[in-house]
Amino acid sequence: MISDHLAFSTLHAAARRKGALALCAALCLLALGLSASGREPTIITFDAPGAGTGPGQGTFPEGISAARAIMGFYLDTNNVYHGFLRARDRTITTFDAPGAGMGAGQGTLAAGINPAGAITGMYTDASYVNHGFVRAPDGTFTRFDAPGAGTGALQGTIAGNINPAGAIAGNYWDSSNLSHGFLRRAPHGTFTTFDAPGAGTDPGQGTFTGWLACINPAMAIAGYYLDAGNVNHGFLRARDGTITTFDAPGAGTGAGQGTFAWSINAAGAITAPYVDESNVNRGYLRAPDGTITTFDVPGAGTGAGQGTYPQNVNLAGVITGNYWDSSGMAHGFLRAPDGTFTTFDVPGAGAGSGQGTFPYSNNSPGGITGWYVDASGARHGFLRSP
Repeated sequence: MISDHLAFSTLHAAARRKGALALCAALCLLALGLSASGREPTIITFDAPGAGTGPGQGTFPEGISAARAIMGFYLDTNNVYHGFLRARDRTITTFDAPGAGMGAGQGTLAAGINPAGAITGMYTDASYVNHGFVRAPDGTFTRFDAPGAGTGALQGTIAGNINPAGAIAGNYWDSSNLSHGFLRRAPHGTFTTFDAPGAGTDPGQGTFTGWLACINPAMAIAGYYLDAGNVNHGFLRARDGTITTFDAPGAGTGAGQGTFAWSINAAGAITAPYVDESNVNRGYLRAPDGTITTFDVPGAGTGAGQGTYPQNVNLAGVITGNYWDSSGMAHGFLRAPDGTFTTFDVPGAGAGSGQGTFPYSNNSPGGITGWYVDASGARHGFLRSP
């Protein structure tokens, strides 16, 4: 269990009545970012310069801003990680955080971008210790470590997301391999650390924030904790530090099961998967008032490890993510605020088990980014535009 959670942290996701049908259609088109002409979305694929082409290597887009800047990381032929930023004009800038190691499994992983273009993430040094960074829009770096972060291999600081004000949320592993949450406030970089009530205290357990979209403009943080029985539970940390815990209806109570919380939008809506008692992934949306709606994408498999995998919810309440079918292939989906689904596959995506399309983030205008896995197991980036 500890190796699974340490590796995860290092790399680090309704119908209207007939009389209102026309209005519903218009709202759905707006929420999905479709043009008034009904034009079909376009999909552009891309690779970061230097990305490897072997199985597991390639380009991993993590986030997209409202201005369609895409950031993420790529894994090169030597299995070293590097960050990248793809501008709206399609130019790609690659970068490495100062101090990042250049050995296999080391390097720079970009995790979140704010509207100003500041990027946060983590880098792994030559001793496999993790550290946080923020890359300013002008390309300058500030490195940081959360108070109490361990200095052993696979320990350290994992920065997950940066909000418009520059506040960063994430988690850190201490010297006992226990995870804790943190908030790094801007502009002075002061830290607040926290633990969710009920979080376990054994190695590999503790408090985890989401990745990419775990903190919103109001400084609310979404995450999850692993209890003493290795069951996952969601939490919401308010600006004043109050923590509310929750479980999706139907979430399993066995080890490795339960509720995750990854993405929170400006309104306070949260989405992520939960794992049921049969180890099937299912989606949920937690409204700002705490109401939880669960969902499954049509076509999602019902075997262990299959199912629905929400990753992000944008300002309009549109959720994107992927689902695994009964053959183990991944497909992309959008869930509109009224509960209707649109599914898609990126051209070139492989059709084998573990292959397919993996949307990871959607912005307010309706652009979606993520990656696809080809028939050779290599990863490639994509942008789906309305």
